[in-house]
Amino acid sequence: MSTKVNSPDELPRKPGIYIMKDKNEEIIYVGKSKSLRSRVRSYFQKNLDRPKTQVLMSHFNSLEYIVTNTEKEALILEANLIKKHKPRYNINLKDDKRYPYVKITDEDFPKIVITRDIGKKGSYYGPFTDVTAVRQTVKFLKQLFRIRTCKRMDGPCLNSQIDLCYAPCNGSISKEEYHEHIKKIDLFFQGKYNKIIKDLESEMKEAALNQEFEKAAVIRDQISSIEEVMNKQFVELNNELDQDIIAISYTTQNAVVVVMNIRNGKIIGKDDFLMDGSQHTTSDEVISAFIKQFYGINRHIPKEILIEEEIPDDKLIEEWLSDLRGNKVSIKVPQKGNKLRLVRMASKNADIIKNQKQKMENSMIELKKYLKLEKLPRVIEGYDISNISGKLAVGSKVSFLDGKPNKKQYKKFKMNTPGPNDFAMMQELLERRLKPLKEHYEKIRINEEHLKKNEAETERIVPLKLGEEPNLIVIDGGKGQLGMAVDVLKEYNLTHIPIIGLAKEFEEIYIPNSSFPIRIPQDNEALHLLQQVRDESHRFAVTYHRKLRSKKIEESPLDNIVGIGKKRKIELLRHFGDLESIKNASIDEIKEVNGMNEKAATNVYDYFHDETND
Repeated sequence: MSTKVNSPDELPRKPGIYIMKDKNEEIIYVGKSKSLRSRVRSYFQKNLDRPKTQVLMSHFNSLEYIVTNTEKEALILEANLIKKHKPRYNINLKDDKRYPYVKITDEDFPKIVITRDIGKKGSYYGPFTDVTAVRQTVKFLKQLFRIRTCKRMDGPCLNSQIDLCYAPCNGSISKEEYHEHIKKIDLFFQGKYNKIIKDLESEMKEAALNQEFEKAAVIRDQISSIEEVMNKQFVELNNELDQDIIAISYTTQNAVVVVMNIRNGKIIGKDDFLMDGSQHTTSDEVISAFIKQFYGINRHIPKEILIEEEIPDDKLIEEWLSDLRGNKVSIKVPQKGNKLRLVRMASKNADIIKNQKQKMENSMIELKKYLKLEKLPRVIEGYDISNISGKLAVGSKVSFLDGKPNKKQYKKFKMNTPGPNDFAMMQELLERRLKPLKEHYEKIRINEEHLKKNEAETERIVPLKLGEEPNLIVIDGGKGQLGMAVDVLKEYNLTHIPIIGLAKEFEEIYIPNSSFPIRIPQDNEALHLLQQVRDESHRFAVTYHRKLRSKKIEESPLDNIVGIGKKRKIELLRHFGDLESIKNASIDEIKEVNGMNEKAATNVYDYFHDETND
């Protein structure tokens, strides 16, 4: 429970955290100190030397505090509150939830799943920035240790028949044996490959002694697969340390932090993160904030963390991390040798990623300039239609966040407009996308009216997250298509959202209320970004259309017959060659097909000889 104060002099000379709020009671900054009164007083001096502090205090309205028993408790509470509230003037680990985690579920017979949400149950590993790599890893581990993939354990499935699952649903493996495999997966994600191999070799020898040669052969293959993974590691060091190496590089808007993971002397991974609120902030403060937020969730904590420079509260952070790990954790700034080489390697990686992100920022800055936008177009949405002569018409919405595809916000639509009429279909697509936005803003308007009248009929409206409302809409087409799109925005009172038409032939950009198109130079990053959005929306629409078309082609009258599933359908077509031959077959001939019985054969025969099915 926090306590509100009117003056810094009311604060105690004790450790704790202080919470600054603006006039709307929104938390704008959270800090910690071993003496609350002394620390908060520094914000109320006449001459504030740091620009960031000056801006913070220009929005400051009220102060609350929470006293803790120790400075370490204050550090933990500060990290938790920053992660929860993401105050505007704190340095924040940005978009951590966009990265996937690997989760081992909390069940009698656990599964391995990929998730972007961290709950209270289960074990989590990550986050991982390379989605493709983590999918391949999870697939590899499921097959290697035969972990179940089914939603419900309601009987042996195909995976158990082809030796991809131990079939715990059938009692083929005990709970204890299954959990031994789960422990090996845990070791795998910690990079402790040698430990896994040692345990597997012991199991293989025991199986061989017990003349369980099939089991020994399976374990031998598992050892071989693990060793192959070990051999693919691209750097091997001369020690067995469990390390993370952290380095930083600045873009114009944010700081890029790179983390390299070393387990058992091998580099097993590299992740990069953005830190918001890092402008006018020193690199040591950014690294300190990153460590507190990065390790403040269910994450492997290494024995040693290597960084580029000394950070504030390093001993206090070491003590906290040691508590989380269960033994000593060291934070070091190496001066020579392999450790310094590793820090420099991480720093070079941070610079490379910084340059990539800077390029994306530059493309958005250029686009803002050419289109005369009020805001940087961090969220760009592209729309397209795909159909053949109006049949199986679909629409697509793609979204780009900070110059990169944001696939969580992609959406596909089956169009209701009769075709062929791409113009009307695009109108329907925009209406279906923009209607929920209109309804959201209407709720906000009604709530504000109730608040002005002191009425109690207000409801909690969840704010739109970054990515849920576009800063720019891109449609494929010229003046005609743009005029229609502008009318849709007017109808839904969303004219504050900028919209353009990108005509493909000459790559001309049409904007509302202008007779002449804008032409961005062919080699300009702003045009490349718009082309990427346009091409991606086209690809997404065409892919969905082809999927529906393929599904339509695969449809067959056999799908309507009771007892005929996908396997029997394939066997029938394979046996007879075509649908006409099936129609002309007798019950006895149909019974001869692999997987068919008399009841299913009778159903097939009756269906094709029932006049109502013609």
